[in-house]
Amino acid sequence: MHTHFMDKLRNYDISFSGLKNGKHKFKFEIDKTFFQLFDTDQEFTNPKITVDVLLDKHTTFLEFEIGIHGTVELVCDITNDEFDHPIENQIKVLVKFGEEYDDSDEDVITIPTGDYAFNIAQLIYENVVLSIPMKKLSPNVSEEDLKILEQFSPKDIEEIEEEEHESDPRWDALKKLKDKN
Repeated sequence: MHTHFMDKLRNYDISFSGLKNGKHKFKFEIDKTFFQLFDTDQEFTNPKITVDVLLDKHTTFLEFEIGIHGTVELVCDITNDEFDHPIENQIKVLVKFGEEYDDSDEDVITIPTGDYAFNIAQLIYENVVLSIPMKKLSPNVSEEDLKILEQFSPKDIEEIEEEEHESDPRWDALKKLKDKN
């Protein structure tokens, strides 16, 4: 299972060693099979997302711009209707070389000096997950519905959310990302 998983992930490797210095473009189309690689409960279904990667290769470091756009299907918090939610997001990451892999700094990832490829699967995944709104409201939600929602003060909602997320490792990982911003 694990090797199969690694093979699948390898589709999102960007091999930079053979590339000339300068800008290079890559495109990926991702759907639910991509998210199945990340063994988590998705908050969305039916993702149809295009990933545009711009790699600017320099002699001693790499600059990645990873843009995503597309749609995911969400379930409305109020009406329970499924609806398509547009997603668009972009992140920039600097990749430099060092002794060992280190992604403790959000904007700079260090990879081992001997590496010839950089895998962007995790970055794509985080990019999409962070684009999913906290409150999932279908475009069909009426004013009345929203008024009902506003009767819960934000504090109540936050408390509910915290309880829900207490045992969720995914949440902690994202929180770690969010706290830095």
